[in-house]
Amino acid sequence: MADTKSSILVVDDEREHADVMSEALSRQGHKTELAYNLAEAKAKLDRKKFDVIVTDLMMDGRRDGLEVLRISKDLHPAPPVVLVTAHADIPTCKQALNEGAYDYIEKPLDLDYFRAQVNRAAERAQLAKQNQILQEQLIDSAGFEGIIGTSGVMQRVVQTARQVANSDIPVLIMGESGTGKELVARAIHNNSKRRKQRLVTLNCAGLSESILEDELFGHVKGAFTGAQTDREGRFEHADEGTLFLDEIGDMPAAMQAKLLRVLENGEVVRLGSNEPVQVNVRIISATNRKLEEMVADRTFREDLFFRIKGSTIHIAPLRERREDIPLLIHYFLQQAAEKYGKHIEAIAPETQQMLMGYSWPGNVRQLKNVIENMVVMATGPQLTVDTLPPEIRPKTGDTAGSMNNLVGISITQAEKELIRNTLKLVHGNREQAAKILGIGERTLYRKIKEYDLN
Repeated sequence: MADTKSSILVVDDEREHADVMSEALSRQGHKTELAYNLAEAKAKLDRKKFDVIVTDLMMDGRRDGLEVLRISKDLHPAPPVVLVTAHADIPTCKQALNEGAYDYIEKPLDLDYFRAQVNRAAERAQLAKQNQILQEQLIDSAGFEGIIGTSGVMQRVVQTARQVANSDIPVLIMGESGTGKELVARAIHNNSKRRKQRLVTLNCAGLSESILEDELFGHVKGAFTGAQTDREGRFEHADEGTLFLDEIGDMPAAMQAKLLRVLENGEVVRLGSNEPVQVNVRIISATNRKLEEMVADRTFREDLFFRIKGSTIHIAPLRERREDIPLLIHYFLQQAAEKYGKHIEAIAPETQQMLMGYSWPGNVRQLKNVIENMVVMATGPQLTVDTLPPEIRPKTGDTAGSMNNLVGISITQAEKELIRNTLKLVHGNREQAAKILGIGERTLYRKIKEYDLN
């Protein structure tokens, strides 16, 4: 069950039965309100939103529970409805399931089973609410060419990209592999005055000097064995547009000098030719290396470094902006579910916490691949722990160790440590911490003050 306690409306014309259900749920921390007939239920639903509705099917000799179900479907968000019924009315309840009821429970109630089913409905409501919040954040954060992230570091990335987009100054994007450097480069090009022209990309990693020279500058027929026709290079192909040089830190030293010459005079000479070709190209570069250190070590030309770093954008690794992970999960989950035709409503809270606690050496690219694989492996409407790849699942020893750390301390101390560790996980982002903990922000603020965690 989710840690968040829910607001639940209990509807039953038998007052004693309604009181029993209400008390059973209240003992678990849920906030319950009672309605003893259809009219009272309508009045309460008009005034207030509830996370879950529990209603008797038969009230005052009528199937008023079905009317409560119909009313709930017109609410936004529509709360899950759990029907309580006598055995004879089960066919009607099965019909109600087809009309959108969450579940039905037979009388006489087994209170443990009753609480478990209502808790599952409450968890579903909580997940739906979180999905709605994430969807709204996704709409807000994806306003610049699909760059996803509400963290401060990603907002600065977007702000800088917006500012430099419509100029012609070169841009150097720095960050680990898989952080989304090409996505940012594409966003800059698509919002520039060159957006109607080509964005041409070349990954410099692993290419020899001769191959790089041919790729960048092209060749004429007969320039070397196998050169049967003229071929334009990436510079000519990107004329009037943008050339994105990915992993420029891997470029051989000799090619660095040739690239610098083109950037300075705007002319390329095809292999095997003496005729220069004038090009007008904007350069965006990217690297996962620390170019300043390479300049100091004389493995990267200082003059080229200053030529390509007109404006610098640094994309932080995913482990340093964990507050963006829920939003990215939601985004990739939507994409993968649509791609594979699967109905996945959400990700289970404990599964999301494990994903947020992982170090993500492959960054956003790795997260995308993991979520896609989880969607493929999922057999139900949620991504659960058993769909996680082995490297992310907690080791048995680790779980036992973390549990042993809590043994022998009070519930209050355990709660304090849980809040403290969650705040560390999200680098102090209280809004995100509250979502992970499944409590309201006001409750979290009060707990932070109570436990002196500022």
